[in-house]
Amino acid sequence: MTGGDRRPAAGGGRLGLLNQVDFRRLWVGETISQFGSQVSLLAIPYMATVLLHATAFEVALLGALAFLPFLLFTLPAGAWVDRLRRRPILISGDMVRLVALGTIPVAWLLGVLSIWQLYAVSFVAGIATVFFDVAYQSYLPALVERGELVEGNAKLQASEAAATVVGPGLGGALITLVGAPFAVIADALSYLASVVFVLRIRRPEPHPEAERRAAGLAREPLRRQVAEGLAFVLDNPYLRAIAGATSSSNLFGNIVWAIMPVYLYRQLGLSAATAGVIFGIGGLGSLLGALVANRIAARLGLGATIVGSIALGGPAMLLMPLAPHGAPVPWLVVAVAVGGFSSVVYNVNQVSFRQAICPIAIQGRMNATMRFLVWGTMPVGSIVGGIAASVLGVHGAIWLGAVGSCLPFLSVLLSPVRALRTVPVPLDEPATQAAGAV
Repeated sequence: MTGGDRRPAAGGGRLGLLNQVDFRRLWVGETISQFGSQVSLLAIPYMATVLLHATAFEVALLGALAFLPFLLFTLPAGAWVDRLRRRPILISGDMVRLVALGTIPVAWLLGVLSIWQLYAVSFVAGIATVFFDVAYQSYLPALVERGELVEGNAKLQASEAAATVVGPGLGGALITLVGAPFAVIADALSYLASVVFVLRIRRPEPHPEAERRAAGLAREPLRRQVAEGLAFVLDNPYLRAIAGATSSSNLFGNIVWAIMPVYLYRQLGLSAATAGVIFGIGGLGSLLGALVANRIAARLGLGATIVGSIALGGPAMLLMPLAPHGAPVPWLVVAVAVGGFSSVVYNVNQVSFRQAICPIAIQGRMNATMRFLVWGTMPVGSIVGGIAASVLGVHGAIWLGAVGSCLPFLSVLLSPVRALRTVPVPLDEPATQAAGAV
């Protein structure tokens, strides 16, 4: 057994899972990638809004195309992930995103960058992200024990949260220093770094269909595998409620975020550097959420934490349209901070619950189904945001999304989720029964 395969017991040492070499490599690669992604999240909408002078609807369409692949490709992606080893999928997803982003500075140098290219880059990168995300969430349970999932997800969320603190400031600075088209090079290079670290993971990953092949069984039809993933989620009252809460939260949230660049740069007259500072300081809330998510669940119970954390996000969103034009920055910082804290605490706990109750053999399809349900509403929200901005004005559209964001918590409040105390660790019993016994 190689050094990368030795796995200390859960909670071993002060560093916990960071003592495990393979988890550390996955974590470092994803951390670097998350920092790079924050640059593009600021730079690409800035290009559309400021450099290419896109309308509010065109900017919203940019967000819609980035998330449209989750509606179109997630379900078949989940079945494919359950048929293949996950690590090569992670590497391929990173390489596709690297190449797609690399076309932006080239087009800018040639003087041919257009909103249509940004649409294409967003869509292609979105397809790669679909496969990467489904494989990534399904790969973690193969690297760590079920009892370590909350810690593993918390550390990964902490990386994402730390990126939201530093990344926007870095992005704003790069946009100011070298221009938005060249700032995305940082994101492209971060995907390359992620590939290097994932390549160094040594823990053997058995082929998902090894037992089936050994038994001489034929591969199940793709349609049947997709149907199994849908049935697993929709037949489980816990997963069904979580999907309802998350999907509606993403729907209303994206009404706001799809037109946020127009609100910040045109209506409020802020610079990219100021926007970077807002999201950077506000990102401290996300970092705090990652650090305390498991402690809150241990004190309040898993169900109460899931319900309370998503409920907190709605009032935070209201602060955005309430921000006065003369001094909007403090209001926006608090909105981002509280919203980020809410989102991270919610995600750490609900994702850990999902992973814990799902058999390894169907992890890809379960994650894909959840992604389809909860991210599939994002392009819809973006389109609604663009239309609402055209009819109600940008400020009116943000009010629409903010008010709607106060409602999603009802899905988990009025379900068995609220009674959960801890993350279940099922043994041989069916996952749905294990969840019901909590």
